[in-house]
Amino acid sequence: MIQRFIELGEGYADIYELLELARANRHRLAHMMALHTNIDGKPATSLVVILKPTDTGKFQALYICREGIPNPHYKENKRFDLFKDCAEELGKSIIELDVKPSSMFPEKELFYQHLVGILRLNHYIPPLQ
Repeated sequence: MIQRFIELGEGYADIYELLELARANRHRLAHMMALHTNIDGKPATSLVVILKPTDTGKFQALYICREGIPNPHYKENKRFDLFKDCAEELGKSIIELDVKPSSMFPEKELFYQHLVGILRLNHYIPPLQ
């Protein structure tokens, strides 16, 4: 199985595409997540939509708006409210985790590998088979 993060952007206008992906793929929607971190002392959040693997090809997409949303526990914001409203509309709870910032990794791909490991260990995505 291939599990890949697909980065849409940092979440300013990209949040609307992320929400539309969740709605359009409601039959495949597995989880909606908020990954909280600190970047240079500023609390930030990545929003993630995890789809179930495809039947053919066993590809699992994890769409992300990386670290561009203010952490809603420190500063309320409309973008997170839109994500929360979409989750409620689709019957999902937002799973929240604290993670290291992507800036701690020399390459963005290593950051995504780190997140895949966390998600597998917590049984949010299946292990490789």
